[in-house]
Amino acid sequence: MRFAPPARREPRETVVPMINVVFLLLIFLLLSATLAPAPPVDVTLPEARADAADPGEATLHIAADGTLAMGALRGEAALAALPPGARVEIRADAGLPAAALAALLPRLAGAGEVVLVTVPP
Repeated sequence: MRFAPPARREPRETVVPMINVVFLLLIFLLLSATLAPAPPVDVTLPEARADAADPGEATLHIAADGTLAMGALRGEAALAALPPGARVEIRADAGLPAAALAALLPRLAGAGEVVLVTVPP
């Protein structure tokens, strides 16, 4: 008795390797991206030519209208939350009057070092 040879079927296209590559690319992009929290107030940094500084231990944001913010804290609570002796990074809006920034500096006397963050022109 002779049996007929089975009909040859075309191999099915598998999309599993393509899905694996897409997930690997997604994981790579997520791991290589820098994730930083959004600033608590809108700040446009002033321009200056300077070397890049190390990030501070505490970041104080100052809006153009003089609003102080550090994380979720606003106003005097933000100043009170600054750790004594810490390196404080000030991210002041470019529209903030220099007199307002100068008036704030004596209130930061307990800080170890105060750094004004700028952007290159």
